[in-house]
Amino acid sequence: MNIEELLKEPSGNGSEKGKSSSPLESLKIDLDFYSDAIKEVSADLIAEQYSTHPIFIAHQHSVKIGEVILDKMELNTSWSINVSTLEEFVEKGIIKEDRKDYFIKQYKPAAQFMCLFVVVPEGANFVFYPYK
Repeated sequence: MNIEELLKEPSGNGSEKGKSSSPLESLKIDLDFYSDAIKEVSADLIAEQYSTHPIFIAHQHSVKIGEVILDKMELNTSWSINVSTLEEFVEKGIIKEDRKDYFIKQYKPAAQFMCLFVVVPEGANFVFYPYK
């Protein structure tokens, strides 16, 4: 899934001008701004053999996984980004051990896409977003 797919309104909802936009609109703006920094962190994790599957957590509140690398308060943006790995997601049970191979098959090339775990009040989902 990508951000554009998440942003599409369900058909027949009659969206109107002036209606508040999706928080994912602000996420797309922040990801474009953060793109170079996220790509560099991803490349470093892979080069240092820390993980071949970096995962970046996009959130607007605090989360208890990964380490903050881009803080919305410091950067005057809408979203914070934490960095984590597939290994940590398996260790914490977010990705079940028996789903690990499936996740690896779905994982897009880390040199071209950031793997995001987008956390919103309604839940969370994985999204692959291309670097700029």
